[in-house]
Amino acid sequence: WTIDWDNEDTYRNAEAQLAAMIQRDRSRAAVIVWSLANETPVSEPRNRFLPRLAATARGLDDTRLLSAAMEKHYREDDPEVAVVEDPLAELVDLVSFNQYIGWYDGRPEKIDRVRWEIPYDKPVFVSEFGAGARQGRHGEAGEIWTEEHQEDLYRRTLAMLERIDGFVGTSPWILADFRSPRRPLAGIQDGFNRKGLVSETGEKKKAFFVLQDYYRRKAAESR
Repeated sequence: WTIDWDNEDTYRNAEAQLAAMIQRDRSRAAVIVWSLANETPVSEPRNRFLPRLAATARGLDDTRLLSAAMEKHYREDDPEVAVVEDPLAELVDLVSFNQYIGWYDGRPEKIDRVRWEIPYDKPVFVSEFGAGARQGRHGEAGEIWTEEHQEDLYRRTLAMLERIDGFVGTSPWILADFRSPRRPLAGIQDGFNRKGLVSETGEKKKAFFVLQDYYRRKAAESR
């Protein structure tokens, strides 16, 4: 969010990182998309910077899809319509964005009401969603940091995503809890990002099984 888009040294740094990533991982069959950026607000300097990176990525590997995690906003005349509108969408192959409705953005009940407006004839991929929960902490679905709260948010979110025109897939944030020094809440975070579906010691949270059931249903539908 604070990138100095007009600084040519910044661009060279970004291009070097992108090139190193592609050169390192281009033979990995599991890699299907190269991502250019994450949650970068639209601005003229940014809109000049990222197309240059896109050209570099396609020059290094034109066999894979290209995307970036864009941002959403709400329509002024209807705060329950979420909009993804970004000039970068014209350059990439997937329209991807992160969204945390029900976690950073309102309560979980909001998920049921939100509608989406995405004015591009391209596949839509939700690159992040989720909520934090301490494995073993239980309570009502409305009680934050419990497994039940995370489970409820996953159920609501997956149903909402299915209502997005062009929706092709998602990458929930994240599989396992991981160390994060900016997560200091004692007794709950203790230096970990708790959005994992699995604890740092491998115990599955209730939301894990919600996602597992969802994937099983999608696999059965594709047969």
